[in-house]
Amino acid sequence: MPATVRTQLPSPLNELAIARSFEAEVAMEKGDKKASAAAAEAGIEPARKAIAAQAGNAEYHRILGTLCGQIIPANVFAGLKYGRCAMDEVAKAIELNPKSADNWLSRGVGNYYLPVSFGGGIDKAISDFDKAIELNAKLADAHLWRGIALRKAGKNADARKSLAKALDLNPKRLWAKTQLEKTPAQ
Repeated sequence: MPATVRTQLPSPLNELAIARSFEAEVAMEKGDKKASAAAAEAGIEPARKAIAAQAGNAEYHRILGTLCGQIIPANVFAGLKYGRCAMDEVAKAIELNPKSADNWLSRGVGNYYLPVSFGGGIDKAISDFDKAIELNAKLADAHLWRGIALRKAGKNADARKSLAKALDLNPKRLWAKTQLEKTPAQ
């Protein structure tokens, strides 16, 4: 991790952006795409301000990229406006801190949703999740998303292993439990 990132203090603006991202995630898990997009949009301005104050902070770029990506599922046309932001900000986060498992996880989620024709796809997503796990084997969400991607690739047995690992690491994560339950054994 670059020294500039390590020595920077947390930003209340970034904390607000993170809270909005969590709010968007919960709304999406409940199936409320509109509320998810609204929460993510509400986090973009604080995230941009945090970056303006500390442009070299990889985590701030990752959060902005995540927020931009969280808007897209509610409105496919939003992909035109926010897709580039999501890709560019997560790429910047990786450039600033390539050893952050969270950065690779965020890129993997983006690649999961990004069609192959636009440079994403399941194979790229799985590769990013593998990199995140290589950097931090205890990152439960990397195992969770890897399992989801493997299931989409038709590799259910491997998907179940990844999802079970996610649950071992974070037994309170209900979404991981739900994903495991709906993944066929074969």
